[in-house]
Amino acid sequence: MKKIAVFPGSFDPFTIGHEAIARRALSLFDEIIIALGANALKKNYYPLVTRKEMISRIFSDEPRISVDHYEGLTVDYCIKKNAGYLIRGLRTAADFEFERAIAQVNKVLAPGVESVFLLTVPEHSHINSSIVRDIIRSGGDASRFVPSSINLRDYKGED
Repeated sequence: MKKIAVFPGSFDPFTIGHEAIARRALSLFDEIIIALGANALKKNYYPLVTRKEMISRIFSDEPRISVDHYEGLTVDYCIKKNAGYLIRGLRTAADFEFERAIAQVNKVLAPGVESVFLLTVPEHSHINSSIVRDIIRSGGDASRFVPSSINLRDYKGED
């Protein structure tokens, strides 16, 4: 049976840390769906269509990675896509505590979906989308924090 994993997030924007996690996960799974979830509590900087386009461009060389979006519970999306795994990247101990709690609830809601945690490489542990977004909003150069295939000047945010 095919090992399908979902890598969920808002990815606003998708960073080099996200890219590294997805590419490393390819050695574990047959197919990875990078799924942009709708989070009513977050106001996104980049529109959904822009974020999907950015991520599709990053992985245009990798047919085993697809990009999609969903609303509702992530585990329900996994079940809909026949994905038995959820990928989550961990940068810090605080990330672990937060993700552990979510994984335990997800296990109750969807016993057939396993959460798989991948540690970020040390050189990416300081990078997160919120900080990168703040750099972009302030007119700074965030290019070293996003994949090289993305030129942020080509994309407008919703501020």
